[in-house]
Amino acid sequence: MNSNIIQLNQSNFKEEVIDSNIPVIVDFWAPWCGPCRMIAPIIEQLSVEHSQKVKFAKLNVDENSDLSGKYGISSIPAILMFKSGQKVDALVGARPKQAFDDMIKRNI
Repeated sequence: MNSNIIQLNQSNFKEEVIDSNIPVIVDFWAPWCGPCRMIAPIIEQLSVEHSQKVKFAKLNVDENSDLSGKYGISSIPAILMFKSGQKVDALVGARPKQAFDDMIKRNI
């Protein structure tokens, strides 16, 4: 994983996502999830392309079930976009890169 992507957990979620002064893309994933592994390179590529405008982070749902429940994650991968501490958009399932680009563009 590249250094543009933050590993989230219960202790840093508020600081990195809720209190962020720029929009944040959070990838809710699990190591056993095939579609999660399929989109990982896309998320990494986007994190490089949009590093000046958007923060990228990953949250392992198996290790952070409280946060997964709080945001209603029932299927993964689930990509949520937060802006000013609020969820503003979401995509569920493996999608092409363009779908993630579109989500970013409509929310920044």
